[in-house]
Amino acid sequence: MAKKQEAVVDNRHYDVVLKPHITEKSTLLSEHNAVVFQVASDASKPEIKAAVEALFNVKVTGVNTIVAKGKSKLWKGKPYKRSDIKKAIVTLAAGQSIDVTTGI
Repeated sequence: MAKKQEAVVDNRHYDVVLKPHITEKSTLLSEHNAVVFQVASDASKPEIKAAVEALFNVKVTGVNTIVAKGKSKLWKGKPYKRSDIKKAIVTLAAGQSIDVTTGI
C-alpha cells in the first residue's frame, strides 16, 4: 500500500489564503465543520482548496465563495468606497478541524 503524499506548500498558497474571517456567523459554521477565510480576489475554488489542504494538512470536501461588495461611506464629509473582499467557506471532511487562532 502506497504512502499518502503530503501536499507541497507553494509560495502562491500564502497569497491565496489571506486571513481567517472571524465573525459570529463564521463561528456558528464551525459547528458544521466549516471554516471561513478571506482569500485573494483572483483565486479560484481549486486554488483555494489546494492552498487550504497544503497549509493546514486537512481534507477539504467543498469550497463556496462570496464576493462582498464594498460600501460607499463618508469620511469628514467626503465620499469613499471600501474595498471589495472575497470570502471562501471551506467545508472540511468529518473529523478534521482547523484552529484559526494560531498562525499558519
